[in-house]
Amino acid sequence: MKYTFIAGAAVGYVLGTRAGRERFEQLKRWSRQVSENPSVQDATERLRLKGGEVAEAAKGKAGSIASSAKERVPHQGGQDAEEAEEPSVRPG
Repeated sequence: MKYTFIAGAAVGYVLGTRAGRERFEQLKRWSRQVSENPSVQDATERLRLKGGEVAEAAKGKAGSIASSAKERVPHQGGQDAEEAEEPSVRPG
């Protein structure tokens, strides 16, 4: 019984490995065909360019939001915001 199980496991492993390898090679060929397709390459380039545009727009928007938020924060006692963050230390 023990040897039958080991033999069955070995055969299953070999067949499974072969089938898995064949499927992997099939997916690899399909992936290569898709990536080499001119339509896919064109779409990829357009998306890359659009992504750059969106990133630049977000960067500009973030800067204006930060400036707007900085203007809305009230200053304490005429101090700059950086000075207001530092705790005052009293000798004592």
